[in-house]
Amino acid sequence: MAAGAAAYGLWGLLPLYWPLLKPAGAGEVLAHRIMWSLVAVAVILGVRRHWRWVRELTPRRIALLTLAAVVISVNWGVYIYAVNTGHTIEAALGYFINPLISVLLGVLVFRERLRPWQWAAIGLGTAAVLVLAVDYGRPPWIALVLACSFGTYGLVKKFADMPSAESLAAETAVLFLPALTFVLVLEGRGTAAFGHEGVVNALLLATGGIVTAIPLMLFNTAATRIPMTALGMLQYLAPVLQFLIGLLIQHEPMPASRWIGFLLVWAALAILTADGLRAARRNGRSAAAPVAASEPVGEAA
Repeated sequence: MAAGAAAYGLWGLLPLYWPLLKPAGAGEVLAHRIMWSLVAVAVILGVRRHWRWVRELTPRRIALLTLAAVVISVNWGVYIYAVNTGHTIEAALGYFINPLISVLLGVLVFRERLRPWQWAAIGLGTAAVLVLAVDYGRPPWIALVLACSFGTYGLVKKFADMPSAESLAAETAVLFLPALTFVLVLEGRGTAAFGHEGVVNALLLATGGIVTAIPLMLFNTAATRIPMTALGMLQYLAPVLQFLIGLLIQHEPMPASRWIGFLLVWAALAILTADGLRAARRNGRSAAAPVAASEPVGEAA
């Protein structure tokens, strides 16, 4: 639980980190995040002396991880852009919407049947997007791109079926050369920040790899040791912190109409969470009943 809370807490605090990298633009920050993430995760895997997974990379898995790499780079890039241009609250909205997108993907891809309360949550989420579209004067594109890209990333990773560190190593390896090429182009144009804005700026850009790898390792520790219901509850910590940073520290506007949209989203998440917990308890009781019935009373007690 501590590892899970730390992972989501660190992800929630990222809006305080990315602005420190200015004047580097979102593209340069993303490129350095990709390159230094590969360095960080390679060090972690090297310490663990775990390279056997490379031989398990089938063409299908490589294709899936390449797709995952492209999708997560879109997610990272849009998130960095949002935070550095004063749209942290809209970015937080994306991660609030993400569980609803995951439910929809379950219907579209795995043909899952939704329970009535799940449909109610989806309806409230849709209403929230419409309210916020009116408030912003446009659809909340940043939130929708973040939610859809992260939901798709999770779906692709489910098919790829690889541990987090190994998966991140493969994904960043796929993106390393394009990221390096982009950085070299910026350097050639004379518009790169890395190496030209002081030692602190260069160190902060390089630290992006550690900032990416450490929460991922903590998340992996939690995911293998605590129930998914507990992990699902912890996931709301990150967007709550992002929302509070945008509201209280970066002082982004929150008119009444925007509050209505967020309240609808939070109501949808409350319904979705309560329904999920109720279903988990019901499934747990049904699974335990045959076992209890077949055991002697003394031993079962």
